[in-house]
Amino acid sequence: MTEQLIIFDTTLRDGEQSPGASMTKDEKVRIARQLERLRVDVIEAGFAAASPGDFEAVRAVAESIKDSTVCSLARATEKDIRTAGEAVAPAAKKRIHTFIATSPIHMEKKLRMSPDQVVEAAVAAVKFAGQFTDDVEFSAEDAVRSDIDFLIRVFGEVIKAGARTINVPDTVGYSVPGQWGDRMAQLIAKTPGAKNVVWSTHCHNDLGMAVANSLQAVLAGARQVECTINGLGERAGNASLEEIVMAVKTRKDVFGCDSNIDTSQIVPASRLVSQITGYPVQPNKAIVGANAFAHESGIHQDGVLKHRETYEIMRAEDVGWTANRIVLGKLSGRNAFRQRLQAIGIELESEQALNEAFARFKELADRKSEIFDEDLQALVMGEVEEKDDKFKLVSLAQHSEMGEKPVSKVVFSIDGKEVASESQGNGPVDATVRAIEHQVKSGAELLLFSVNAITTGTESQGEVTMRLSKDGRIVNGMGADPDIVVASARAYLNALNRLATAPKANPQQP
Repeated sequence: MTEQLIIFDTTLRDGEQSPGASMTKDEKVRIARQLERLRVDVIEAGFAAASPGDFEAVRAVAESIKDSTVCSLARATEKDIRTAGEAVAPAAKKRIHTFIATSPIHMEKKLRMSPDQVVEAAVAAVKFAGQFTDDVEFSAEDAVRSDIDFLIRVFGEVIKAGARTINVPDTVGYSVPGQWGDRMAQLIAKTPGAKNVVWSTHCHNDLGMAVANSLQAVLAGARQVECTINGLGERAGNASLEEIVMAVKTRKDVFGCDSNIDTSQIVPASRLVSQITGYPVQPNKAIVGANAFAHESGIHQDGVLKHRETYEIMRAEDVGWTANRIVLGKLSGRNAFRQRLQAIGIELESEQALNEAFARFKELADRKSEIFDEDLQALVMGEVEEKDDKFKLVSLAQHSEMGEKPVSKVVFSIDGKEVASESQGNGPVDATVRAIEHQVKSGAELLLFSVNAITTGTESQGEVTMRLSKDGRIVNGMGADPDIVVASARAYLNALNRLATAPKANPQQP
């Protein structure tokens, strides 16, 4: 019989720790709803004690999600755990995920606690969390560099205290598959009460082995994997949800388990997370990359045409790759627009929001003959982000020709007041950014500027990402438009809006 592999998604918590990937409350709710459509078992919505904004975001997710378990991370302190418990309280199914470091270097240098004190704190944390929910998960931060006998002791004690899930994290991405599988097998074999809990793994990708380590843990008996959409996460990221899910689905003969994931929702989830966080998906990324199901070799093309399984082990449509589109024009109606949004999982809060999005839809239809689902996602994302923005683009005019310095004139609003600015630059994008900066004077440093076509063809909308840094804080801004210069202006203003919001605390993590 095939066992269930629990998919614990931490895109909203660990994924958010990627530089510039901080999400607003509304953005977290949008992603959480897509994760629920994906049928993720557990959604780690955030670190509720990190800031009031994080608390509100976790609580908003808890109020919005009905089918998945909603989880909040908490350090092994009563304050953190109480805050987490209050944040997830509205959820139909809730979990508290508490942790403490167990490696000698963390206990000595960071916690300044003895091993006995760490065990005592871990047990107290699990017991206290049990007052808010009977679904308590415990993680031993930096388990990869912890003494295995000490781990067995800690895990045995927290199981007696009421923990239902035991997570073994490779916090620093240090392990290799063989060693990680051996460590997981030993822990499961030697920890008292091991058969009464779900064993979990959380692997970072510093050496590029997060997925391999996670799958080795599954072979050793783990039945929960903590992962993120697109492998998003701190430093080099986490294990990719899409790769874990499709590996166990495609190779049930090896892993002997499968997930409840609706794989047709993988690509939509990938695109949504990419759009909101400003992290593009590389073309050769497994499962969700643009080239994942493309065949250039003539031998491969011939084989696939004769029989798909000669070179494809998965079907593109099984993970959500489709060519769904609606042909737009002056006759396209509001009802068709609404139904298509619903079909691709986009929910608007009000009739006013629908009307505003439809107006943008009509405007885009005048400029682009066919509108794809990706266009709609970008269009609605822009509508959501403009609602409470400090900076908003009003109009842009630019002129460039070979041999002459481009000139850009930008009209935008600052807290509702329109300002106009004009500047030259090395190119039209540089001129546009200089014009904006002439009025804003943010002093931010541009770290990244990237352009991706949302769909195929020269009519495609361009999706621009701009990463800005100021005073040690990094944010990503995104903008989309058929005109790349306009998309760049939107992206730059979007990044400035993110800089204008209060910075979040940077929580610890397993």
